[in-house]
Amino acid sequence: MRTTLQGETVYYGTGSGSHAADAEAAAIVFVHGAGFDHSVWVMPARYFARHGLRVFAPDLPAHGRSGGAPLESIEAMADWVAALLRQEGVKSAVAVGHSMGSLICLALGNRHPHLVDKIALLGTALPMPVGPPLLQAAADNHHAAIDMANTWSHSFAGGLGAAQVPGLSNLNSGERWLERMQPGVYHADLAACNNFYGAEGEAGQVDVGDIPTLVIAGREDRMTPARAGLQLAAEIAQAATVELAGCGHAMLSEQPNQVLDALAEFVF
Repeated sequence: MRTTLQGETVYYGTGSGSHAADAEAAAIVFVHGAGFDHSVWVMPARYFARHGLRVFAPDLPAHGRSGGAPLESIEAMADWVAALLRQEGVKSAVAVGHSMGSLICLALGNRHPHLVDKIALLGTALPMPVGPPLLQAAADNHHAAIDMANTWSHSFAGGLGAAQVPGLSNLNSGERWLERMQPGVYHADLAACNNFYGAEGEAGQVDVGDIPTLVIAGREDRMTPARAGLQLAAEIAQAATVELAGCGHAMLSEQPNQVLDALAEFVF
């Protein structure tokens, strides 16, 4: 689905659902991580669309099929998502985000609480620091940035090419996904994560009040370690947790069925 927001073209996936058929249906918005786009959400987007929800899986500015320049802060990204939802007639939605997208969903719940029914945070941490070597490689648009992040995002088995889909290498797929980025996008995303509420960031600074929240953590996550996600969950008033054994940061590709099961139970 294509629309225009703030003078720029915006693309968002609908899970092949028909928004026009039921404009009053419950809504769910999926927010991708750094360097990715809406296509990481194909499986859950289709599932929830087929269960009657209005699905929005946007490409953030300068990502995927959306135009414009990359936004420079998590707060700006959250405000952009809120503006898109309001423009599309959404009164409230379940917000689901992975990695950088999880920070955007936290900020969305904090800055626009009346727009958010529930929040699901996948592969999250607060703060979410990014190491100088990765930031510098991304600033240089060097492939080493992709190599580092992609390697650290996979579990031991995933790093060997294992996948639940026969014949698919999650490691190679992750690399190809990131190679589609425009120059400058990865650094903007990683810097936004690194700078979100600074090094002294605390959950209380992005208080989402009584919004029901789910944290899904991969026990082999080297990008946002499970302990960080669980600590964040402990500081949120209404937070449940799901831990995925043998799973890394790339949980949407490494354990898609388990992630979908957790989301379905939480949403419904």
